[in-house]
Amino acid sequence: MRINQYIAKNSSLSRRRVDDLIIKGVVLINDKPAKIGATVIPGKDVVRLNNKIISDDSKTTTIAFNKPRGYVVSRLGQDNKTIYDILPNQYRRLNPAGRLDKNSTGLLILSNDGNLIQDLSHPKNNKIKTYIVRLDKDLSQSDLKKINYEGVKLNDGISKLNIAIIDNQNFRTWRIKMTEGRNRQIRRTFEQLGYEVVELHRTSFGKINLGNLKPGEVRVLSSLNRDN
Repeated sequence: MRINQYIAKNSSLSRRRVDDLIIKGVVLINDKPAKIGATVIPGKDVVRLNNKIISDDSKTTTIAFNKPRGYVVSRLGQDNKTIYDILPNQYRRLNPAGRLDKNSTGLLILSNDGNLIQDLSHPKNNKIKTYIVRLDKDLSQSDLKKINYEGVKLNDGISKLNIAIIDNQNFRTWRIKMTEGRNRQIRRTFEQLGYEVVELHRTSFGKINLGNLKPGEVRVLSSLNRDN
């Protein structure tokens, strides 16, 4: 197992952050400074971070969490409430697959399985995420066409969303499916066209559905593989 994966799995750190600490020289394997890309054998090699032994937690835990509005998906709240303030203690070491912004709600996947997090998060794997979006006013047919077919120009490229109406009598509430995950992409797409996203709620991630989870509730995912 790669050293960054091992530490990320057994701590609250991301693999990228672990690599930064390896470069700083504070990660040791069997009392020798670790190198980027080094591997360890859990249960045999002794890994230390800042002179503290990182023990192997061989149990893999993955959960679905219904994120409430008003919480950031971060361990550093910077004066904001974070999801780790309300997650049960036994899940506070898990890392999220992707993000939802502070005012968005719905499905988050958290796990201590670094490979799973990477698989769910990487754009090349095309995991479909489904959202329910409510706008401040009716979406026009011309803007619907732009979003679905032509794309909307943002400062980081063209944004195309798979958008469909939920109720033929309601042109403010829409279902969106996407595989991209650029920062605030949905909100920025509508803002560019003059709309405000009043509500943004994720209902599924790959084959994982939010189901009947209430805000703040957790469901343990007992079996999860790369097809999800």
